[in-house]
Amino acid sequence: MRVFVTGASGHLGSAVVPELLHAGHQVVGLARSDTSAAALTAAGAEVHRGDLDDLDGLAAAAAAADGVIHLAFKHEAMFAGDFDSAVTADLRAVEALADALAGTGKPLVATSGTMLLAFAGLQGAATEADVMDAGPRIDAENAVVALAERGIRSSVVRLSPTVHSTLDHKGFIPTLISLARSKGVSAYAGDGANRWPAVHTLDAARLYRLALESATAGSRLHGVDDQGVPFREIAEAIGRGLNLPVAGIPATGADAHFGFLSGHVTADNPSSNVLTRDILGWKPVQPGLIEDLGQGHYFEVPATPAG
Repeated sequence: MRVFVTGASGHLGSAVVPELLHAGHQVVGLARSDTSAAALTAAGAEVHRGDLDDLDGLAAAAAAADGVIHLAFKHEAMFAGDFDSAVTADLRAVEALADALAGTGKPLVATSGTMLLAFAGLQGAATEADVMDAGPRIDAENAVVALAERGIRSSVVRLSPTVHSTLDHKGFIPTLISLARSKGVSAYAGDGANRWPAVHTLDAARLYRLALESATAGSRLHGVDDQGVPFREIAEAIGRGLNLPVAGIPATGADAHFGFLSGHVTADNPSSNVLTRDILGWKPVQPGLIEDLGQGHYFEVPATPAG
């Protein structure tokens, strides 16, 4: 299968591309820069130059492919506080890809997150069957699922808030580690009993391949291994890795300590993967989050060049 991958040189894309190539697929990766293009070429993929704002280019690349995996998101804008523009760009990109694939029966695998369900007032662990009517990123998720009615074998992978591995340099875990270094303490809010799901990058990459190959149209899938790691345990693992004290802070003080992360740090997001495992036969095999944090790679400080 010839597969067009957006976000192909990013954290997850750098695992999805080799996963696809190893399975015998051809890959065309979206690249914004010369550095990204060179990385894709070195990995054995073809390069399509462009970005999420080049809607005509996205449509052309999708039309020339046998399937699409959409991983790209404007994370820089999100972390800079401009979440709205990032969400808008993602929805427009989904619409452009959909217009190119409509009526073909080809697969489109897009990306969402389990954390969106943390604010839905659910009882118990979130499942793949749980749906929200509208909201940031939820609109794009629902639009992708609805593409089954337009002759597209569409599916959405809801990723855990922590997708962890040696490839993770800019996600929530590196951000929390950087914050702990700057504050001199690894903190959690309240009693830290709120839970975050997690999944290893390599397990997530395999899930995207399986979804591309065999997910039924209109599927919601959960990229979840650890179904709910107490946030206090995450803070404690970071404290051990940095040799820093660990402390709870009042939930009312989360904004002052965690900044834009405060809403996520206090969220309780236990999430199930049962339906995903049943539908695709997917079984995570990589280390869990706490074990991965214990391996030390997250805490290595790059050497400063001499001179």
